[in-house]
Amino acid sequence: MGIFLFIIFFFIYVLTMFGNGFFIFTVIVSPQLHTPMYYFLCNLSVLDLCYSSCTVPKLLLDVLSKTRRISVIMCLTQMNIGLILGGIECLLLAVMAYDRYIAICLPLYYTTIMSWRVCRYITVFITLGSLILSSFPTVSHPLEFCKENRLNHFFCEVLLLLEVACGDLSFYKITIVVVGFFTLLSPPVFIVGSYICIIFSMLKIRSLQGRSKAFSTCASHLTVVFLFFGTSMTMYMGQTKSFSPYLKYISLVYMVVTPSLNPLIYSLRNNEVKKAFQKILTKRELLGHTRN
Repeated sequence: MGIFLFIIFFFIYVLTMFGNGFFIFTVIVSPQLHTPMYYFLCNLSVLDLCYSSCTVPKLLLDVLSKTRRISVIMCLTQMNIGLILGGIECLLLAVMAYDRYIAICLPLYYTTIMSWRVCRYITVFITLGSLILSSFPTVSHPLEFCKENRLNHFFCEVLLLLEVACGDLSFYKITIVVVGFFTLLSPPVFIVGSYICIIFSMLKIRSLQGRSKAFSTCASHLTVVFLFFGTSMTMYMGQTKSFSPYLKYISLVYMVVTPSLNPLIYSLRNNEVKKAFQKILTKRELLGHTRN
């Protein structure tokens, strides 16, 4: 059974690395994709690479190992990196919805509002915001563990670590609510509001081709939003008094599966990306024939 799971997770990890890596490469070498939309998509792919690499390599080792041990320092490091990257992705998905709102609802002002300087500022802002929100609690109030503990999970999730930690945990419970508001509640509300405005604007587009193009890019983004926020909110807001062991399987979706699907979702439904792929493949074929 261990070998079988190792093959599955290894295949997903390779797909994540190759899919996101090739997507980033395609955007970099394709001048027609040098727009804010694909800039943010590249940021999402980088996040997915880091997000998956934070957990999957250790998961692969654990699948083949009988001891399945992890030190407290490594566990807390994995937890903090996961929280920071997850927070950045939540905020980034909201920014991407705003980008689509400006592009569809205010196209004449798009280049002014979404300038490259603004895009860089947004990237720095959401990175620092997530870093402060996610790492400040553990730095200011480090978790304490009284004895050797067993975690019924694939990763070091903060909710599960709180169950085995010692001392007064009221600060962390309040912090989870506050951080959850800024990362898991506010972005989806903002995204829904943006897409309500987008839908009304799409209905006003007379051109069937223009409406289809707008719908395809928005549908891709909404699919990613549903996968990520749906599973994350189930994980962190579906808690009762204790951590349900069945929720660990839900975490596999947003920690392992979703990073591998994101480049496929954006590539298969985007004609510009498909054309860029074809140009790259055509150039490789021409180079191959030239060498021969």
